[in-house]
Amino acid sequence: MHPVVVDASSQVGWIEVVCGSMFSGKTEELIRRLRRARIARQQVEIYKPAVDARFSETDVVSHDENAIRSTPVDSAHQILLLTGGAKVVGIDEAQFFGPELVPVCQQLAADGMRVIVAGLDQDFRGEPFEPVPALMAVAEFVTKLHAICVVCGNPANHSQRISASADRVVVGAEESYEPRCRRCFRPEPQPPAPDHVDVESSASSY
Repeated sequence: MHPVVVDASSQVGWIEVVCGSMFSGKTEELIRRLRRARIARQQVEIYKPAVDARFSETDVVSHDENAIRSTPVDSAHQILLLTGGAKVVGIDEAQFFGPELVPVCQQLAADGMRVIVAGLDQDFRGEPFEPVPALMAVAEFVTKLHAICVVCGNPANHSQRISASADRVVVGAEESYEPRCRRCFRPEPQPPAPDHVDVESSASSY
């Protein structure tokens, strides 16, 4: 359920978290909500970690190549210094900011801002990926999205590492990750799945 603002002048802030695996549409949903806020003539500020320059150094870009202009920052604390008179604050790739993002989002919400955060809730080993789980705990609204498993076609909740690196943080896209369901996920780096999907073993209709 999405928030309904009854009295916009009351300056009540809140936190929305959009989470899920790689390729689940998190950034797409973030962009959609931010564009709707702009249509409503609300002042919107958008931030992304400077380390994530996969598609653009300045834009937040989804895997479907939808984009929205943002401000790259090196730390979560910079966001507090830059928001100004914003009514809505969007933050992409939350997992790259670390635990300091939680008190930053809490402060923004306490100051009356709507804060929309998108990020991975699990790392490539299937373990909770802070700070997203902590943000989910303090958020008023949480949306968990799913991709489609490339092996069997079921809903995918995991990001399978298909590159050789064992580092927890590896910035990448299709060359480094693919979505997997609980059954097909392996918590160690694996070679890419076959290009075909075994539809007979799939229970998903999406």
